[in-house]
Amino acid sequence: MSALRETMRHVPSSVAVVTALHEGVPVGMTVGSFTSASLDPPLVSFFAGNSSTTWPLIERTGRFCVNVLSAQQPQIATAFAARDADRFGGRDWTTSPLGSPLLDGVLAWLDCELHALHAVGDHVAVAGLVRGAHAVGDAKPLVFFRGELAALG
Repeated sequence: MSALRETMRHVPSSVAVVTALHEGVPVGMTVGSFTSASLDPPLVSFFAGNSSTTWPLIERTGRFCVNVLSAQQPQIATAFAARDADRFGGRDWTTSPLGSPLLDGVLAWLDCELHALHAVGDHVAVAGLVRGAHAVGDAKPLVFFRGELAALG
């Protein structure tokens, strides 16, 4: 629906990279729908497209790390959104407490276990139980607004 698409372009959304280690190999994808879902229990949520080839790999691990990108990281958002790209090539990362890739320089990260999945149209709603979280810096966040990546504020 073009009216919905055009209207939603005016609603800023968060930009994060969801990562996991699948059979020892780092995998990740950009999401523009990350949000807090519950404080008790501590849950976060995002939507993964049904056509994603990365989400099934992350799902199989049963856990993931949400890397919240700063305004200085649009190239990371673009790289992790590209199909058939070496997303981790040349990028520094460490391992989160649950064992998922934690990208260097992110604004914040949340280490999660898969909690629930719900089919929603052409996406799946993913809920993650937060097992660890840390806000790293004071940089401005990266947002998606009017079809472009931008700094908030």
